[in-house]
Amino acid sequence: RRLYFDTHALVCLLEENGFTTQQSEVIVSALVKIMNTNLDMIYKDMVTKVQQEIALQQVMSHIAGVKKDMIILEKSEFSALRSENEKIKLELQQIKKQVMDEITKVHADNKLNLNLEKSRVKELVSSGYFRNISALGNLQIWHAQQDRALTQTDRKIDTEVADLKTMLESHKLDNIKYLAGSVFTCLTVALGFYRLWI
Repeated sequence: RRLYFDTHALVCLLEENGFTTQQSEVIVSALVKIMNTNLDMIYKDMVTKVQQEIALQQVMSHIAGVKKDMIILEKSEFSALRSENEKIKLELQQIKKQVMDEITKVHADNKLNLNLEKSRVKELVSSGYFRNISALGNLQIWHAQQDRALTQTDRKIDTEVADLKTMLESHKLDNIKYLAGSVFTCLTVALGFYRLWI
């Protein structure tokens, strides 16, 4: 171990200031022992450059492995999310098509029934059946029943459409929550590795 001062020059300096040669040598040897002890304590807490480089390489390889795992996980998660979204879109399109078909079918049936009833009423009127006042009352009751049936049908259609919209919104919210959870998980893992790096 090298000393960074001249021990002989220190001995000479002490002799010039009134110390004997033996006293000067004892003082210098004590200083050397103290310095060696301090250096031993310092070296215990320090690592060599080689050890530091090995540790750095290990951390870098670990981070690279985690990055690869994160990329694979991210791709698989997002592809699963995309496929799930596509499935939901297809299901919603099918449901929407079914509802529209049902609506057109109900409208067509109602129009057909109304036209049949109108033609029947016209036939009855032309045959003189409705000349009686009570028959006109029955006709008004029948019209009121038809109006109620049409109103109930419209309400059912509106209810079905509202239910479909609610279901679509809930699916959208679930997808947004899932996506946000995935992004926050990836960010948390990345920040954790960033902290390990620093």
